[in-house]
Amino acid sequence: MFTYYNNVREVLEMNVYTTEKIRNVVILGHSGCGKTSLVEAMAYLAGQTTRMGTVADGSTISDFDKEEIKRQFSIHTSVVPIEWDNVKINILDTPGFFDFVGEVEEAVSAADAAIIVVSGKAGIQTGTKRAWEICEKYKLPRMIFVTDMDIDNASFKDVVLKLQELYGKKIAPFHLPIRENEKFVGYVNVIQQRAKRWNESGGVDKFDVPEYSKENLGICREALVEAVAETSEEFMDRYFGGEEFSDDEIRAALRANVLEGSIVPVLMGSNILARGMYTLMADIVKYLPSPEKRSCTGINTKTNEVYNADYDFAKSKSAYVFKSIVDPYIGKYSLIKVNSGVLKTDDVLYNYHRDCDEKIGKLYVMRGSKVEEVKELHAGDIGALAKLTKTLTTDSLSTRNMPVTYLRTSISKPYVAMRYKAKKKGDEDKISQSLQKLLMEDLTLNSVNDSENGQTVLYGIGDMQLEVVASELLEKYKVEIELMRPKVAFKETIRKKSDVEYKYKKQSGGHGQYGHVKMTFEPSGDMDTPYVFEQTVVGGAVPKNFFPAVEKGIAESVKKGPLAAYPVTGIKAVLYDGSYHPVDSSEMAFKVATQQAFKKGIMEAKPVLLEPIATLKVVVPEGYTGDVMGELNKRRARVMGMNPTDNGYQEIVADIPYLELYGYNATLRSMTSGSGTFSYEFARYEQAPDDVAAKQIEERASKLVEVEE
Repeated sequence: MFTYYNNVREVLEMNVYTTEKIRNVVILGHSGCGKTSLVEAMAYLAGQTTRMGTVADGSTISDFDKEEIKRQFSIHTSVVPIEWDNVKINILDTPGFFDFVGEVEEAVSAADAAIIVVSGKAGIQTGTKRAWEICEKYKLPRMIFVTDMDIDNASFKDVVLKLQELYGKKIAPFHLPIRENEKFVGYVNVIQQRAKRWNESGGVDKFDVPEYSKENLGICREALVEAVAETSEEFMDRYFGGEEFSDDEIRAALRANVLEGSIVPVLMGSNILARGMYTLMADIVKYLPSPEKRSCTGINTKTNEVYNADYDFAKSKSAYVFKSIVDPYIGKYSLIKVNSGVLKTDDVLYNYHRDCDEKIGKLYVMRGSKVEEVKELHAGDIGALAKLTKTLTTDSLSTRNMPVTYLRTSISKPYVAMRYKAKKKGDEDKISQSLQKLLMEDLTLNSVNDSENGQTVLYGIGDMQLEVVASELLEKYKVEIELMRPKVAFKETIRKKSDVEYKYKKQSGGHGQYGHVKMTFEPSGDMDTPYVFEQTVVGGAVPKNFFPAVEKGIAESVKKGPLAAYPVTGIKAVLYDGSYHPVDSSEMAFKVATQQAFKKGIMEAKPVLLEPIATLKVVVPEGYTGDVMGELNKRRARVMGMNPTDNGYQEIVADIPYLELYGYNATLRSMTSGSGTFSYEFARYEQAPDDVAAKQIEERASKLVEVEE
């Protein structure tokens, strides 16, 4: 095994698991609710660590990256396989911060079920609801695990009631906490209606349900039985007839309906005390599906027919790359889920997207920062392939005889932008190469070279993500960038017609320079085209061979306008007269004369600044619409309408200047407790208000460099 921060490699070998003995479970929830410490407690209880690490001291299996240790929260999805009861539970531990939603989307694409973690102290949070929505979108069976039950003011009851209020009767509490002398000492099994107390050896002792727990047990038992009754007409009739269900009937109904997602069990425990994980892992094995219970379809690219992979080990080999790890110390690993067949060492797989063969060499299983060799990976299992040369995240691998592609994971598009530049001159190429590696790892990042505005822009989901990128560049690749507010792509145009002339004349011994133009400038009516050039010269006042030089003068001038050094658009320039000298006239002279005429002509034709306008869509819970629209008005936005969406959300559509989008992400999250999201796209250019234009002109004064005569 090896860590990411040294080059020493000691590879262990892991057992091979067949499809029915595999569970792929993604851990979801709000940041800080205890996802990583839950995984740590599960691994410890399963005997895979000798001591439980903590987020605070940076010793957990999942959070091993230096940035994660420094910031004390998850940034990357990590895979932690836990062997329990002869079953391999592939845990995908995901970040809770929305900035790293791409990591969550990748992990969910490889999962067959989910555990939504809720803090018993903090209760239902925005990240809880978001996790539920992700499970709904991907149709994932799920359980809810309530942590922090060792904290005295944690309330399991409040969490369950809020979950039932949000999601109805499908919420089925399996356990109740038992506290004695303000300590979390045991639980009541709602199905068995028996109490269990943890003993010093880590096991449980059975005892009668305490009197003070009986009322809550009655409520939870009724909720559980009602959830079971909802699953079939026969059970509903028996329920209303007053019949009792046996424990076996309840379990059988639960198994079927947890798979369908029509029942969501709620369990609880304490991560710090490693209590509740035994029942959680037992219930994962018992109630959550193995891959063979899930469907998986692709397209056979030879026949264009649907390929039902369905995690069948007997079918042709195929796999999907759901995540990539690119590290300066260990190189590149492609994390895969085997969708069909059995992968073996030294198999050769075909990548249809890149039209290339990839020799996969050895097969690995990731365990946090460690890697373990495995002889085979059966259908449904999650593993890693080292140093695939061309394969990228969301690519499909199969055989040439049966070339299959799978639907690529839908990854959130980034809308938060920051301009960046190298702090040290000469680092530009190294920064570009290093950024490309980070972009391979995180598909929600995008780097854009905006040559028109002389800037490079980094796009992400949020400001924190971009800060982490800057830190990772420094830590991993030893290059430093500075993040700044991005420039906005203003433009210049004219509103009137002007008629100007300019004579460029220079004599300095020998041949001189002479170019003389008379031109008109007016709006062209086409704001998508910088300029239209025409000439109506008669009588040879300006010879034809100088027309291209005149147009070149205009073409160069529109790149930097005379008002605020922004690109000029939507003008029509007409050369109608001028004069020349048979000896001193040259292309250079006419180009310079045209450039000077351009400056004069634009400034006399009522020049104005144009600012880019975006169509903004903000999706928020209905209760926040008033505040959001008030904030948009402050940002010079025009609200165009509102559309109801799913789950009580509203989509607000507005036109907003790009200048006002800076910082909107942080404001929106703050206003909506992290529940609001937004997207935008370019709509058009509009004339900037006088105060905005005046400020831009003042700020850009230094950019206006005169062409020397």
